[in-house]
Amino acid sequence: MQQALLTILTVLYGVGGIVTFAGFLPTIRDLWNGKPSANATTYWAWGATTFITSLYGFFILDNFVFNIVINLQLLACVIVLVLRLRLPR
Repeated sequence: MQQALLTILTVLYGVGGIVTFAGFLPTIRDLWNGKPSANATTYWAWGATTFITSLYGFFILDNFVFNIVINLQLLACVIVLVLRLRLPR
């Protein structure tokens, strides 16, 4: 029973990571179309903390699902930053 619960939580955590990544898509779409809908300072801070969390995941936790989820979020932050910084201020 306990193993089944852990498996279910792992799957749900992975799905949550995909949903979180999907949540970035409207902002990415807006930026791609030239609409400056993201605050660069916010995404710098978010990207930096996500990067630190990613390092923690790789070197401390060593958990495959966690590493996938957090690095999807990091990828989304980087995409948003790159797209935002290419727009004029």
